[in-house]
Amino acid sequence: MELVQAKHINKAFSGVAALKDVQFSLLQGEVHALLGENGAGKSTLMKIVSGVYTRDSGEIRINGKKIAHNLTPHSAQAMGIGIIHQELNLCPHLTVAENIFLNREFTSLGFLRGGRQRKEALKCLKYLNLDIDPDTPVRNLPVPKQQMVEICKTLSMDAKIIIMDEPTSALSEKEIDDLFRIIAQLKSEGRGIIYISHRLEELSRIADRCTILRDGAYVKTLDFAKTSLQEIISLMVGRDLTEKFPRVETKRGEKILEVKNLSSPHGVGVKNVSFNLYQGEILAFAGLMGAGRTELVRAMSGADKMSQGEMVMEGQPVKIRSPITAIAQGFFCAPEDRKRDGLCVKMSLSENITLPSLDIVSRFGIVRRKLEVKKTNEMVQSLRIKTTGTDQYVRTLSGGNQQKVVVGKWLMRHARILVFDEPTRGIDVGSKIEIYNIINDLKQKGIGVIIVSSELPEVLGMSDRIIVMCNGRITAELVTKETNQEEIMKYATQYSDGGLSENVNTE
Repeated sequence: MELVQAKHINKAFSGVAALKDVQFSLLQGEVHALLGENGAGKSTLMKIVSGVYTRDSGEIRINGKKIAHNLTPHSAQAMGIGIIHQELNLCPHLTVAENIFLNREFTSLGFLRGGRQRKEALKCLKYLNLDIDPDTPVRNLPVPKQQMVEICKTLSMDAKIIIMDEPTSALSEKEIDDLFRIIAQLKSEGRGIIYISHRLEELSRIADRCTILRDGAYVKTLDFAKTSLQEIISLMVGRDLTEKFPRVETKRGEKILEVKNLSSPHGVGVKNVSFNLYQGEILAFAGLMGAGRTELVRAMSGADKMSQGEMVMEGQPVKIRSPITAIAQGFFCAPEDRKRDGLCVKMSLSENITLPSLDIVSRFGIVRRKLEVKKTNEMVQSLRIKTTGTDQYVRTLSGGNQQKVVVGKWLMRHARILVFDEPTRGIDVGSKIEIYNIINDLKQKGIGVIIVSSELPEVLGMSDRIIVMCNGRITAELVTKETNQEEIMKYATQYSDGGLSENVNTE
């Protein structure tokens, strides 16, 4: 039985076609992967199915019934359609339980039944094996756990058609395993799941069929088990990508950074971390969620305060007390949550790129608009940012282009060290390679690069050295060419009271 059938769907924004004659179907009890590069139209199509957007033309059938009118979020939900958006759609000041049942509160005689609501939220959290207090304000949760709350929110609606837009982008391996267990159970109950993901390798565990979109147009629907990843990638990007991780070899330069006994009480708590970084080197930090990697780079960049420790850059001690002092030292960080911490999404492309460099594009405190546009256009061309113009709002850019904007605003200044926290999260395979090429270019210019990544193939494919963390401490330091995923995972789950594991190179 077809739960969803969409034919000849068309949608345009301000005269620009986002979807052109697109077709899609979802069967009962299947996981149907919807694939394509950023900007291919995947999220637009799903927002039409879930009632967020209205279609310009085309036909939609839900459970075999033709939908004569445009769906609304309320009518779509009433028909059993639930969507887990890629961008978190939570109210940070409300508790976990309040977010899960927002606009569906348990009430009696006009009074909120908080105890019942908490009990139901706890039941949903346990269903996903989540150790989260339902009374915790969402703003106090890390991004991965906020993502799991978003998933709980949709599952609590008892939806028969579930749309998952990049649900694993912020999850650890264990949480992904839990999610896939839930997906298998949902399939066995006859529910249909539309699954959008750029992490193609994981789809082999769950996907039955896949539909590929490119530039807003339908390309092909395939049996996933009978199709190679290379064929899928070629159909997505319209070209062959022979090198997934375009590694470049350079001669390592002088020591550019030395971190000594850094500790920070924030988050999981970073404890006595020490390491070196060299010019023209890519140093990767690996570990499971909660290992302390993000907390470490936040402390280094001044976003959080150190409780102890010392940083030495090019032989000179530096005290980085805030992001402003980090910028002054040429130490820049592209954060994990680019929309919350790395961009001003309600501002234009040029305003975002030049924001840290107002001293360069202004005179007597007044922004020189022509110079600002000129500098922005130089960065757009250099990083191949796809945009309609420098005045385009950043929130309307694809994930890959938003990440390029985050990088571009730092490249306008003299960078000595650049930190990328989850540089390719939520980015399609074609844009990933463009980001990798940007990182390689930085490496060749002698800039010290630090990558924090949860994707081990990315860590192994791009770095020169790997530091593994667990529970806020370094447990191993490995030469990339001499290690593998199994060894990294061994140290990622091996907590040592003394910090660094024995018999490990600590160069």
